Amino acid sequence: MTSSMDERPVVFIDSGVGGLPYCGEFARILPMESIVYVADRENFPYGPKSKKELSDLLAVLVARLVVRMDPKLVVIACNTASVSALADLRAAFPNISIVGTVPAVKPAALSSKTGRIGILATERTISDQYSRHLVERFAPECAVEGIAAPELVEFVENDFIASSRAERESMASNYIERFRALGVDSLVLGCTHFLYLAEEFAKAAGGDMKVFDSRAGVAERAASLLQARGTTGERVLYVTGTRPLEESWHRFAGLFRIGSCLLLDDAR
Repeated sequence: MTSSMDERPVVFIDSGVGGLPYCGEFARILPMESIVYVADRENFPYGPKSKKELSDLLAVLVARLVVRMDPKLVVIACNTASVSALADLRAAFPNISIVGTVPAVKPAALSSKTGRIGILATERTISDQYSRHLVERFAPECAVEGIAAPELVEFVENDFIASSRAERESMASNYIERFRALGVDSLVLGCTHFLYLAEEFAKAAGGDMKVFDSRAGVAERAASLLQARGTTGERVLYVTGTRPLEESWHRFAGLFRIGSCLLLDDAR
């Protein structure tokens, strides 16, 4: 990294609010960087879509953002989108550094004493060949148990803001007990949306199961690729689609100290 300045934004992309904790971690490391977060609600959820659908729609979105914002770095803050489309996006945009988000299999495998690790994610992430390669590379001696939780993605996206701690703890405990019954002692939160319940998962896991996510690694990797730094610290959240923004979007933005929340169609 050099000491030169570059005020172009770092862009984070997810289907909804899931990538905001990753955006927040990056902002903690480099608070003066200009950050644009794009919630692609027009195409939410990503989980049920095919690899081709995801590659195509993300290529269109990234191209749109390149024209409008000229980002110096793009972070695909979504495990499903990353395992499905990251290679295609890098090939389509060779002049832009693109960072992906994939399940934290390596630290989970290193930590496991039972040799059984769990991955809580979307069905697309669990079944994708990219994820299988991660397991083959970093956890070849481990048994891996995957549980898909599309209802948890919907809960975070639509109900988290109004939810009680008791509701969140109940949901987390349910999944922890399912993994515990399988002998899992290292659990990977393999969907960015699930980080909103990270505290609840850790509490339910207790002392006999560790919970892992990739936000620190992704943020550090993104920071390491910047050749020049920003100085404004401006942060904006854009939402795709044409419907009026609901109040919940402004509340999510507030959780991560994002000053503006707008429809992407209104971006200058």
